[in-house]
Amino acid sequence: MASFSAKEVAELRKRTGAGILDCREALQECDGDLGRAEQWLREQGKISARKREDRERAEGAVAVVVEGLVGAIVALECETDFVAKSAEFVQLVDELAAELAAGGEPALEAQRERVEKLAVTLKENIAVGQTRRFEAPVGSVIGSYLHIQNGRGVNAVLVELAGGTPELAHDIAVHVAFTRPEYLRREDVPEDVVAAERQTVEAIARNEGKPDASLPKIIEGRLNGWFKERCLLEQPYVRDEKQSIADLLRAHGGAELRRFAQVVVGS
Repeated sequence: MASFSAKEVAELRKRTGAGILDCREALQECDGDLGRAEQWLREQGKISARKREDRERAEGAVAVVVEGLVGAIVALECETDFVAKSAEFVQLVDELAAELAAGGEPALEAQRERVEKLAVTLKENIAVGQTRRFEAPVGSVIGSYLHIQNGRGVNAVLVELAGGTPELAHDIAVHVAFTRPEYLRREDVPEDVVAAERQTVEAIARNEGKPDASLPKIIEGRLNGWFKERCLLEQPYVRDEKQSIADLLRAHGGAELRRFAQVVVGS
């Protein structure tokens, strides 16, 4: 049996762009000779994987897993809708989310070979995309929502509450899926982003011919509307737009929304 090191496998992978399993097989077949192994990969059509790495991954699937006080989201990216909704692809993203929930990033990284093998099998550029993992303290609740389209998840949400219920956490996760807030509260918005928007709404108001004396009130009003679109706590609740998410939390005994995460295919 040929003897070769992990470093040689990595070097062959760097040279060819082929997957780890293919590089190992090539070195095995060529008695550890890097030059011959590269040629073997070329002859076997394996080096085409390098070309796939340059192709855009605009499609994919997301999965979300909640196990007690731990929640995880994984996005698996690919090139086409056809591959994204295939049984093998959907099964893998589900299993990757379970691995991330159970063991964190090291457990997910340990699945790299499975992703590379699927890329070779399906002949597409496939890679893990965005990931999120919550590990909440005792007394918390983690809720989730997954929007499914054409048999695969396309929009995954995690929500962490303190003092709430699983039902409330789920309801807020559903809200997030459809409103896609960028921030939890207005204090989280970077100052430079707020300053840029303030300049924009002021310019719009001046171009509309608003009187200078009215500008401060107009600018603040429009900024408040801008914050309501982007900050989760200020958004009108999708099931009752007369109350905000902050109002909804107060109506449930003052539950605290600590954080949320959202991963959408193609974003």
